[in-house]
Amino acid sequence: MKLLQLAAPILATALSTAAFAAPAISTFEVAEDHTRFAFAPAPVFDDGMPAHGNPFVTQGYIYPAGTLSEGVSGTLEDGSPAFPDKVLGTWTCDGWFVGDGAHAETGAWLISRQVYDFGDGGLFISQGPELVDQGVAVSRAITGATGDFADHDGVLRQTLIGFNEHMGAQATMEIAVITGTAADSKDY
Repeated sequence: MKLLQLAAPILATALSTAAFAAPAISTFEVAEDHTRFAFAPAPVFDDGMPAHGNPFVTQGYIYPAGTLSEGVSGTLEDGSPAFPDKVLGTWTCDGWFVGDGAHAETGAWLISRQVYDFGDGGLFISQGPELVDQGVAVSRAITGATGDFADHDGVLRQTLIGFNEHMGAQATMEIAVITGTAADSKDY
């Protein structure tokens, strides 16, 4: 019994620390591999671009924060990574075009699920809207995670960097480490 009394505070401290610790990587960037983007034959606009309701799937590469910027592509023309030594993992995204679809100039243009696979058993999934507006953050729900991300089921903020010369999307992702009450995290 005495051992249990001594161990209980240590165990409680360890569990609370794990619940609020930041993941090993909390900010990173994704670069879409334009050769892996596929969408349905309908609905499309007259120019063949995806319209509202069109489903899609795509993949790309995960890079450390600061690797990409407007004018710096994360993929080469053949779809391979532009910075192979910096690749942290694989990004997969599926969803639907909404609103004005591929013709959108502002606001939400996609509703998607994204899987961020860091290849070592650590992955997480986010779901939510994607904005076509460059430099504007949008919050997405983290809906599942394993490995280093297992205790992070909160919020991911996605900011579109832009599109590379191959029309592949590039974005910054930031995992919000939420502590305290929901009111403390109102910006997420």
